[in-house]
Amino acid sequence: MDRRHGRSTNGRVLAIVAHVPLAALFSALAAPPASAQLPPNGRIDPDTVPRPSLEARRANSPVTLDGVLDDKAWVLADSTRGVFYQSIPSQGLPSAERTVVRVLYDDEHLYIGATMYDSRAEALVAAGMEQDFSTQDSDIFGFALDTYLDRQNAYLFAVNPAGALFDAQAFNDQQSVNRAWEGEIEVTTSVQDWGWVAEIAIPMTTLRFRETDGPQSWGLNFSRRIRRISEDSNWAPLSRQFRVYKMSRAGTLTSLEGIRQGRNLRVKPFVNGVRTDGWRAASPGETVEGGFDMKWGITPQLTLDVTALTDFSQVEVDEQQINLTRFSLFFPEKRDFFLENDGIFSFQDNRVRNFRTGSGPQNFKLFHSRRIGLSADRTPVPIAGGARLTGRVGGYAIGLLNMQTRDDPGSPGENFSVVRLRKNILGSSDIGFMFVNREGTGASVADLYNRTLGTDVNLRLARGRMLLSSYLAATDEPDVSGDRAAGAFEVAWRDPIWNASMLLKTVGDAFDPGVGFVARRGIRQGFVTLGAHPQPAIPHVRELNPYVDVDLFSDRAWALESREVMPGLGIHFLDSSVLTFEYTASYERLAEATRIAGASVPEGEYEFGAFTTSYQSNLGRKLGGRLSVTRGGFFDGERTSVTGTVTLRPSAHFFFEGTAQRNRLTLGGNSFDANLFGGRFRYAYDTRTFLSAFVQYNETTDEVQTNIRFNLIHAPLSDVFLVYSERRDRSPEPGRTALTDRALTLKVTKLLAF
Repeated sequence: MDRRHGRSTNGRVLAIVAHVPLAALFSALAAPPASAQLPPNGRIDPDTVPRPSLEARRANSPVTLDGVLDDKAWVLADSTRGVFYQSIPSQGLPSAERTVVRVLYDDEHLYIGATMYDSRAEALVAAGMEQDFSTQDSDIFGFALDTYLDRQNAYLFAVNPAGALFDAQAFNDQQSVNRAWEGEIEVTTSVQDWGWVAEIAIPMTTLRFRETDGPQSWGLNFSRRIRRISEDSNWAPLSRQFRVYKMSRAGTLTSLEGIRQGRNLRVKPFVNGVRTDGWRAASPGETVEGGFDMKWGITPQLTLDVTALTDFSQVEVDEQQINLTRFSLFFPEKRDFFLENDGIFSFQDNRVRNFRTGSGPQNFKLFHSRRIGLSADRTPVPIAGGARLTGRVGGYAIGLLNMQTRDDPGSPGENFSVVRLRKNILGSSDIGFMFVNREGTGASVADLYNRTLGTDVNLRLARGRMLLSSYLAATDEPDVSGDRAAGAFEVAWRDPIWNASMLLKTVGDAFDPGVGFVARRGIRQGFVTLGAHPQPAIPHVRELNPYVDVDLFSDRAWALESREVMPGLGIHFLDSSVLTFEYTASYERLAEATRIAGASVPEGEYEFGAFTTSYQSNLGRKLGGRLSVTRGGFFDGERTSVTGTVTLRPSAHFFFEGTAQRNRLTLGGNSFDANLFGGRFRYAYDTRTFLSAFVQYNETTDEVQTNIRFNLIHAPLSDVFLVYSERRDRSPEPGRTALTDRALTLKVTKLLAF
């Protein structure tokens, strides 16, 4: 499904309730002000303090979402009562401000009512009103629901004072987050002179849970971010390296009884009109197409997604990148259909929160869904349809995917199939299996296929502080010889003070996952890192992070190809700004002349070093930014790189961002520039009406890229998109126009629930 939530706010800028008829009742419900009931001053140990519990009580009267908890049902609701405890900046101390949360439910909804007292309510920060706003830059109330009580996976929600909603799925006890997941959720907020209130209703059909005859319990944690003092606090206390979706350390929501999911069938048809032109356009002219997405909760633990004549025209275009390496660049997936539940399909080398590792999706990804429906030059390939089955069967997490692209002259039809199984072991650990098949179905590619098989194990020990991971994978395709296997072993440690990890990896010269991404083949890699996170008593400093990384690559015969030694120091300030210093000592051996940043570098051995200084300001302020400067050697020459970003957020409605990357390079005896400039604008009339624009100029290719998008959420999870995109060559070849390609798209979707 594409987008969005049904939600409302009482007001156009912030939901402000000016007159409350039952103010006295509300004050009694919400608990006394912070000044009347101060939390204890003692510091607790988040690792040893008992996990809290909260009773969910059935609403005995209607709940009206208006951002004011004055309904009679809230009087009988159990509340958190106790304090929230900081994870940042002062782990284990009570929060500076009081937060009270209540939970109700009925046959249709789960209700969350939260009162956030704030002694400086005029300083609340709301970083936008759009879907999945930047939670790091905003005041938020957040919570995570582990509906199967497996202490591993959760639904994740966050609300800011402007009424914007962030929702996601979290997997593998905080290891990965899927930001594309969306449900039909209603939110209201109100801002008062003593703080703010969030009132949230989640339909039972939005969640997946076991249907039982008796009462059931869910994992639960609440969090609050107070942006002006850079404080994060939680109901179930957490160490500072963890977030609210660390479900093995969550509390418990009890006494849910008699809840059912119903039929849980949703169909979203769409109609799409497109006009394209430009010399690179595949089929200039006007077209009108339609299709649909369907989501069916087959069982409380299994969900089937079906898509037909799939269209992703509303997805923002890829940002261009300047490649200063000799390897392929990684572009992330942006399409919601593939992002939803993608945690189930992850395979080892994904980034893991809190751990510095020597590999990630930018280096290795066994299954990368961008290989489906996008060509090598990132142009769309028409998709006929597909299906995805995700969920749990017995003790297994299961993911099945099948997609079929259409057969046309520019792109022969192909079929893509993925099978992913994962079994939880030893509590929070897992062992898994993955099979990926890519097979030609068009006449010109009928005999072509690529198959990938892999198995991985991930052991999370010492309360999530230690990670042991390993995988083996192999590929198969016609007429290919050589080493077609890859494998890795990693051990990592992260506690509030220390982080360390070691990685050993090997990738065969013929290892080629046809629906994956591999930056370097025919290599052996060794990586080690050691870092610390002390909190010294230095004015305005929250944390220091000294570290050193050592990364080595050899060929299959153990001859050194690359070496990178990088000591660094990060200084994290109390206002959430960060200053970083790094020095990189590099060695590169080129077996043949190689093109890097558009220049030819002769074969040979190169040793060079470079200093990098970067600073990121507090992005929760109206004016913020980032600046990074790198200066030093670069193969046989020199490099000076300056990258800057300026952000302006005058209110929750407006956001402006300007970026510039300037690279002055000397390579192969030649000096040249490789520069990139961009700008971004977002305007939110309210939480349902948005306009955004993105413009980027690549000086190296002398090309300008523009993307403008209007989005109206006319009903819950139902949209109108009007999208204009174009690409222009400022120095076209003779006989060609400057307009490379252009498209104007109108797309309308409507969610039908049964």
